[in-house]
Amino acid sequence: MNAEMRLLLLLPTGVLLDRGVRKVVAEGAGGAFCLLPRHVDFVSALVPGILAYVPGGEDTAERFVAVDEGILVKCGREVRVSTRNAVAGPDLAGLRAAVERRLRRLDERERAARGALARLETGVVRRFMDLGRRL
Repeated sequence: MNAEMRLLLLLPTGVLLDRGVRKVVAEGAGGAFCLLPRHVDFVSALVPGILAYVPGGEDTAERFVAVDEGILVKCGREVRVSTRNAVAGPDLAGLRAAVERRLRRLDERERAARGALARLETGVVRRFMDLGRRL
């Protein structure tokens, strides 16, 4: 009998992870929980944190994914996780570095967006002032 589940980690932009696993550990609002292949069907809202899984086959090294809040649904031997943001890493140290890189990129994008918005607001104010002078 196959002692694996299929783990699908879904993002708005596509599938981050689709593989056979033996175990999934995640954290919901009520605390951490572990799912095994014969676990009952289960649904949980996830809180931001670390999702750990043990791959199927010969590979027994635990893997980690940092996830934003989302939804986990286990139905039969399939575990689907839907989240807005997630970052996979080979180990906890690698995951930490990947999350830090992602946060830096997001911060840079936010700064650029704030600058563009400030320039747009300045342009609108100038046009209103020019319009007021013409009247």
